Amino acid sequence: MSHHHSPPHLVARRSGKAPSSSPPRPPPACCSLPNRARGGKPRARRPAAPFRPAAMAPPAWAVALALAALCLAALAPPAAGFYLPGVAPNDFEKKDPLLVKVNKLTSIKTQLPYSYYSLPFCKPDTIVDSAENLGEVLRGDRIENSPYTFEMREPQMCQIVCKISVGEKEAKLLKEKIEDEYRVNMILDNLPLVVPIQRMDQEDAYFYQLGFHVGAKGKYLGGKDEKYFIHNHLSFIVKYHRDEQRDVSRIVAFEVKPYSVKHEYEGQWNDKKTHLTTCDPHAQRVITSSESPQEVEVGKDIIFTYDVDFKESNIKWASRWDSYLLMTDDQIHWFSIVNSLMIVLFLSGMVAMIMLRTLYRDISKYNQLETQEEAQEETGWKLVHGDVFRPPSNSDLLCVYVGTGVQFFGMLLLTMVFAVLGFLSPSNRGGLMTAMLLLWVFMGLLAGYSSSRLYKLFKGSEWKNIALRTAFTFPGSVFAIFFFLNALIWGQKSSGAVPFTTMFALVLLWFGISVPLVFVGSFLGFKKPTIEDPVKTNKIPRQIPEQAWYMNSIFSILIGGILPFGAVFIELFFILTSIWLQQFYYIFGFLFLVFLILIVTCAEISIVLCYFQLCSEDYLWWWRSYLTSGSSALYLFLYATFYFFTKLEITKFVSAVLYFGYMLIASYAFFALTGTIGFYACFLFTRLIYSSVKIE
Repeated sequence: MSHHHSPPHLVARRSGKAPSSSPPRPPPACCSLPNRARGGKPRARRPAAPFRPAAMAPPAWAVALALAALCLAALAPPAAGFYLPGVAPNDFEKKDPLLVKVNKLTSIKTQLPYSYYSLPFCKPDTIVDSAENLGEVLRGDRIENSPYTFEMREPQMCQIVCKISVGEKEAKLLKEKIEDEYRVNMILDNLPLVVPIQRMDQEDAYFYQLGFHVGAKGKYLGGKDEKYFIHNHLSFIVKYHRDEQRDVSRIVAFEVKPYSVKHEYEGQWNDKKTHLTTCDPHAQRVITSSESPQEVEVGKDIIFTYDVDFKESNIKWASRWDSYLLMTDDQIHWFSIVNSLMIVLFLSGMVAMIMLRTLYRDISKYNQLETQEEAQEETGWKLVHGDVFRPPSNSDLLCVYVGTGVQFFGMLLLTMVFAVLGFLSPSNRGGLMTAMLLLWVFMGLLAGYSSSRLYKLFKGSEWKNIALRTAFTFPGSVFAIFFFLNALIWGQKSSGAVPFTTMFALVLLWFGISVPLVFVGSFLGFKKPTIEDPVKTNKIPRQIPEQAWYMNSIFSILIGGILPFGAVFIELFFILTSIWLQQFYYIFGFLFLVFLILIVTCAEISIVLCYFQLCSEDYLWWWRSYLTSGSSALYLFLYATFYFFTKLEITKFVSAVLYFGYMLIASYAFFALTGTIGFYACFLFTRLIYSSVKIE
């Protein structure tokens, strides 16, 4: 019997200090090689992040992430684990067939999903694809049937699935996937397969990792070369909740413990009837450790086997997702929210001071002095009343970006309302992405309307031109990036590549629904009467005096983005973790709170800086107000870069390009969202203060 121990690289590698925002990491998850065969203590494969509500977004979600992460706040989860189960429960009687489905293989090292049958695993007689929604296809899910079939409440021991012969091609494929730490994902009754890992801090507490590793790397005791071992024996546990009256059961958990076992058999190979000596149901010889592991070697056979055990559970069907969505970091979210609320209070205080002290006192004093000569000695913001509503340069582009931001805002708001109500729970696979895409398409109506109303205010006359630009500027650039990234994924032969038919469906949604709606919205907006300016604009522009260094436009724009980013960055950590480390993100309640805080912060910081700008007689506020809050997107991208180097173990060039491509789309969308909020805040603020002053 050969002994081996864990190679150095199986040891937990994330040793550096986590940023203050990182959640308390659970104990490391050990790979399934036996403890004593490893030379003593179990070594950790990687500190497994707890199975946290995370919208597991795999790569082809380009568009989705495009829309989603963009609004980093877009993916937020609920504080309470309340959700409406997306499917009706299935009742199983004793001996009813249970069909296990296989999903994609995933790796947090490459971020490229592959279909299960891209590896030399046992296949059923005919492979059948399950129907999938748009969101699932974009996430790279490929759900197919499998040769694993159970009978309800009928335990089985040591069932042979098949034997495969390993050629050079197969060995190379398996070694690559073990090297990149790929995990196998399976589904039973809509529940994903998990590996339970005991927590070090509590005796009976477990956290769960999605899927099991294809295999592990290790060395034999005294050996120098690293070998690759495959997990070829799966010990499944199906937990069920029983209805005593009707004697039917509902499945509430699907767990597995994977082992690597070099199977031996007597006599001739006779398919599933072969008598294995390494695990024998009659002699009650059960596999409990990977004592003599199955190495991946050219010319050797690998025998795949499984056990299945059924355990009664007191978990009810309606709460079966609770253990998957166990929230261990509530206090961090609350800390983050309290922290952000402090920023909001501080800013609200400043806005209130400006409104009360300056405006109220200035205006009342100003209106009293009207008859006197002192009225001529106007100060600060009142001096620029004749220029403050002069249309900005590049006003068409501003209209387009404001329209895009409104489109995002509407999409995010409705997505979060649905998510908080529980319609987009993890049991509804791909639901979040599908909802975001469809809402984005239908919000084209608002985009067209808001951009053309602003365009008319700027004395524009070509409403079709502005509608066309609104319909294509942002989606066009996102689609170009998405198309490039998809070509890269396709080049890697990953299942994350969006198929041609889905690409066609996306283009159809864009040209068939979104673009016409933008035109309808523009037409309606342009028919409305022009928004009236509260004061008349002078014919000759006023000269802007020299500005103090701290009122420099670039400096104040960069300062303005810090606070909105600060309001969301802790939630951003969880969203990035859920997307790139493949966990569930399900704290939409928190996310919704953070989204509201983001709106208030963007509005207030823009108003405060806009007021200071007008006081120093600089009336070019239109673009500045958009860029002040929009600059938070720059910090978002910088944080995503920091996250890439400190938290992710992506080594492949293609995977790095994918990461930065998706984060660029996300930051671009976040820019449109936050910029628009800041713009509208200043738009209303300037109208409010100038309409309350009597100017002859």
